[in-house]
Amino acid sequence: MATSIKPDFEVVRRNKVYEEVAKQIERLIVKKLKPGDKLPAERELAEMLQVSRGSIRDAIRGLELLGLVEPRQGSGTIVREISADSPANPFANALKRRQELVGELLDFRKMLEPPLAARAATHASPEEISEMEAILERQEEKQRQGDAAVAEDAEFHYNVALASGNSVVLKVIDILMDLLRETRTRSLQIGGRAQKSLEGHRRILAAIKGRDSEAAETAMRRHIEDVEEIVLNSSE
Repeated sequence: MATSIKPDFEVVRRNKVYEEVAKQIERLIVKKLKPGDKLPAERELAEMLQVSRGSIRDAIRGLELLGLVEPRQGSGTIVREISADSPANPFANALKRRQELVGELLDFRKMLEPPLAARAATHASPEEISEMEAILERQEEKQRQGDAAVAEDAEFHYNVALASGNSVVLKVIDILMDLLRETRTRSLQIGGRAQKSLEGHRRILAAIKGRDSEAAETAMRRHIEDVEEIVLNSSE
């Protein structure tokens, strides 16, 4: 029943099940297994993850292409030896590219969001400012309860974009937040990061309320640079 599902779970899109399965198997390999270890059987993985064996097979094929695992006749699927220093290793390259992509996405945020904050300072309506204040109140309350407030973090940035008066850019912000969701969730759980995020949001909102475009742009850039430093320094 839906009421029994934990609230921090996300619905897995049906056509993307194998991608989520691959991520979870990858985490298992990186954190708990070593080269030469055997993956659990397809049937066991399917039962643990509550997905079809077809999704398990698709996920494992994807991990094979990355060079993370290999099938061995009579032995099942085995974790491969991974050399992080080897430029020819596809998994090492995939990890490196993932880190580069996060850096590029954060760099794009620095290009996009500071000017949006500046526009919000001159375009935001009293109602939009009140909504941003309410979001920060919810963010603070959740943090007091030990919740990282990931949804409120994204909602604040979306509402700054909304207040800029440019509806086209909203979809871009949506895509950015979606691409960075896993990274942001992980980084907001680092000690002190969630509070630092809230403080950054407060500085941005204060500048918007004060109708100070330059201060709003500077506060947003500083906020994203703080995020960038934490995220890139904590990347595995």
